[in-house]
Amino acid sequence: MALRWHIRDRIFEITRPLVVGIVNVTPDSFSEGGQFFDPSHAIEHGMKLAAEGADILDIGGESTRPRAGPVAEADELERVIPVAAALAKKVAIPLSIDTMKPAVGRAALEAGASIINDVSGFRDPAMIAAARDFHAGVIVMHMQGTPATMQQNPHYDDVVREVGEFFEERLSTLAAAGIHTEAICLDPGFGFGKTLEHNLQLLAHLQAFLRFDRPICLGVSRKGFIGTITGRPLTERMPGSLAIACMAAARGAAQLLRVHDVAPTVDAVKLWNAVDRARRSPAGSDRISS
Repeated sequence: MALRWHIRDRIFEITRPLVVGIVNVTPDSFSEGGQFFDPSHAIEHGMKLAAEGADILDIGGESTRPRAGPVAEADELERVIPVAAALAKKVAIPLSIDTMKPAVGRAALEAGASIINDVSGFRDPAMIAAARDFHAGVIVMHMQGTPATMQQNPHYDDVVREVGEFFEERLSTLAAAGIHTEAICLDPGFGFGKTLEHNLQLLAHLQAFLRFDRPICLGVSRKGFIGTITGRPLTERMPGSLAIACMAAARGAAQLLRVHDVAPTVDAVKLWNAVDRARRSPAGSDRISS
């Protein structure tokens, strides 16, 4: 049975993983390093990702890499709103705004975005109100600490259980505040206040979160733990990112794949989907006669 995700005036019936293309409008992104900081470059990049088959574009103007400092609200607005407004007119796919600031979330929705992706987990009532007022889709991420502090000795007694408890509390709180449950997507927050072992435990037990009957967003693209395991630098982590995405898809454990490398991920999803259809079809029904 397909999961339904309501985002403003659209409903996604998720029968395969959706590919979310990342558009970082920052001078200090951990991955692009400011490559798309110029708004015109960011708009061009977003259009390219849409042409490559992205289902959603996620626009962010504040780096959340480990030890990153906060960005002033006015600066973040100046970075992302022109990009969101332009892309809303140029691409047919939904736009997400990656922000922890309610004013930025609300302005992006006014500019044409449909989703708020809040790495702080919608703890601010004003962010909840913005999403509710626009009937926006929401991506609720788990993070221990803040980007500036999250990798300073993160600790859990049981990371899978504790992230699950966080999701349970957030779902209850958001529903009580007027956010429809079918508008909510959950993100375990790989690398956000997690050690290598925490990330591996979450990946190994990702299916535990399916009990919430909500889409799960997998954000592991080019993450540091992939480099730790493979020994690969940032620019060579696409194969590792694809391996994890395919593993999660095969287990039915992730419905959104948030990635930098859209075209290869789209190809991987197409191949996985073809094999999955063959698996579900009656034995021999699609075989070619010799």
